[in-house]
Amino acid sequence: MLRAECNPCLGDAMTLALAGSRDPAAEQEEALDRVFFALSDPVRRQILRRLDESPALVSELAAPFAMSLQAVSRHIQVLVRAGLVAQERTGRIARCNLDAEPLFDAAVWLNHYTHYWQKSFDDLTAIVKALPAPKAKQSARPKAASKTGKKRK
Repeated sequence: MLRAECNPCLGDAMTLALAGSRDPAAEQEEALDRVFFALSDPVRRQILRRLDESPALVSELAAPFAMSLQAVSRHIQVLVRAGLVAQERTGRIARCNLDAEPLFDAAVWLNHYTHYWQKSFDDLTAIVKALPAPKAKQSARPKAASKTGKKRK
């Protein structure tokens, strides 16, 4: 496997040249890592929820957060690198759109492990079925005293 040395002069050209010789499985793993990293932050998840409604300007995405526009822009760039957000620029204005396709790959990966928690649900169902049947509830109100034979003072 080729290994790129850190050389600022080569920049992205070296990265692009080596990208063609990389293992597709390794590239897929790295893409999955970027998606899970992007999803690991609550701010970025909230940005994705907002973009699920409709495209938005960066300034609109930043409005609900108590942080600078630059900080929100950094979060958006993480989402862009993960492939979850596409940006369209017109001058200094950037409109963001949700691209949910990388989420499908993450869902497929997670789905592989569903048998672990499905077994837990199956075990819980068996435990609940083994419990004795609940007794019929009695009325919560106390029974009124019989009028016959008892005198009030």
